[in-house]
Amino acid sequence: MTDPRIDPPFIASEREMLDAWLDWHRETLALKCAGLSDEQLRERSAPPSTLSLLGLVRHLADVERAWFRRVLLGQDAPPLHKSQERPEDQFEATGTMTGAEALAVWRAEVERARAAAADLPLDTIGKELRHGRPVSLRWIMMHMVEEYARHNGHADLLRERIDGVTGE
Repeated sequence: MTDPRIDPPFIASEREMLDAWLDWHRETLALKCAGLSDEQLRERSAPPSTLSLLGLVRHLADVERAWFRRVLLGQDAPPLHKSQERPEDQFEATGTMTGAEALAVWRAEVERARAAAADLPLDTIGKELRHGRPVSLRWIMMHMVEEYARHNGHADLLRERIDGVTGE
């Protein structure tokens, strides 16, 4: 399996560094899912957890959507994969969505997120409060790097369990 990721630069502006690290982590998630069947993408980590690679992709599509479209831009962008009644549905991945479909939805949300943030300074304050407080684009970008890093750790363990493939 070839690695399509571009290593983040060692020296760059804050914005270039944040963009590069976030993109690296986004591509890490895609790499963890590459070459697997729908059945493998649905495999759960270990009972009673409902965590799967497909569930992570669905979750991160909603995370991209929430932070960039709702919080940053103030758009009406309801969650794609969860509801108030069953917020865990995005991880259960028991629907009929294929891996290719889930990855396409996730990639579309990534592109919307990139477009939302592209021309904004890092000090831009989002239109929606989080926990009653304003949030800057800088905070959102840092949080997204953290969110992906944490879930890519889960993805690495899931992938190793599925077919033994490991790596960063």
